[in-house]
Amino acid sequence: MSRRSSPRPIDLASELPPISYVWETPNRRPRRAEWDIPDPTAPGRLTPAMRAKLERIVRRAPEVMVKITGRTKGVAHLKSHLAYITRNGELDAETEQGATLAGRSGLKDLQQRWDDDAGLDDRRRRDGSLSVNIILSMPAGTDAVAVKDSARAFAIETFGYNHDDVFVQHLDDKHPHVHLTVRSLGHDGKRLNPRKADLQAWRERFAGELRLRGIAAEATPRRTRGRVGKADRGAVLALRKRRITPDVDRLARKEVLSEVNGGKPAKHPWDEKIKSRQDAIRRRYLDYAAELQRSGAAADHELARQVRQFVKDMPAVETRRRVLKNELLELANSRRRGKEQGGNADLRGHKRDDERTR
Repeated sequence: MSRRSSPRPIDLASELPPISYVWETPNRRPRRAEWDIPDPTAPGRLTPAMRAKLERIVRRAPEVMVKITGRTKGVAHLKSHLAYITRNGELDAETEQGATLAGRSGLKDLQQRWDDDAGLDDRRRRDGSLSVNIILSMPAGTDAVAVKDSARAFAIETFGYNHDDVFVQHLDDKHPHVHLTVRSLGHDGKRLNPRKADLQAWRERFAGELRLRGIAAEATPRRTRGRVGKADRGAVLALRKRRITPDVDRLARKEVLSEVNGGKPAKHPWDEKIKSRQDAIRRRYLDYAAELQRSGAAADHELARQVRQFVKDMPAVETRRRVLKNELLELANSRRRGKEQGGNADLRGHKRDDERTR
């Protein structure tokens, strides 16, 4: 993106609009994306990159998924994982250098090399990982070739200069996805230890690679779309599927029942913080809409309308605890109404019996 010179020096950090607050995951290590860079001549104005991202968000471009599925702890664990993602050697794997590993025999050298290198790492803990396992996925209907090419480019850009990796694409699921296994130990001797902010950066990079290949894709946090509840962990979802109540659900229900029975609502400061943050996000969207409305272009006016509709369609700000409390109150009211109706039915029955007796 071209940058115009300014007649006077501008501190971009101080002029930076709060766009990251809306679209990014909070990061202790500040990172500036293309849409974060303001126009030096008009810091408050939407740049083309900002406008393009806003369009993708309000038009609900498909969201990419980049998820760490686990870590392998030893050569046997690594072998089992590679056997799983290659379907016991039926699917070919590809390395960061573009080499194809076919069948079980093609993976043996890689497994042994990663294990040998880990043995030379005197700073590795006994339970330290050999690899970090990642899945990159897109919604059903996305072009599988573009997903694979984007995953390859993502791996090279993210890990290719420091970490060995191997990836396999799966097409036996409605969501085209790629399993990427990255060796934990880097060539610089440092170990891969991704944090929440790294995952968000990876999502953005994968989405960017897809867009370069003509696939509409976005990588926004849930709160950007008005969703305040955290996504459930895979283990929790698996327990629910087996009709087993996870501890997190049991403890939440116990806390809410105690609050309902006691009649005194518990104070949770983070609930107010969530609401305050959502209010700020929605105000920022409406600020963008107002700025677009001031433009003389019909396309900007249409985008402003879509932004306002997007905010209007955002879900109500409700935490999981609040939803559970409402469900319990509704259940209690339903039971009370049922008892009252049952009592009235019994009373009507007694009246009819008395009339027949007379």
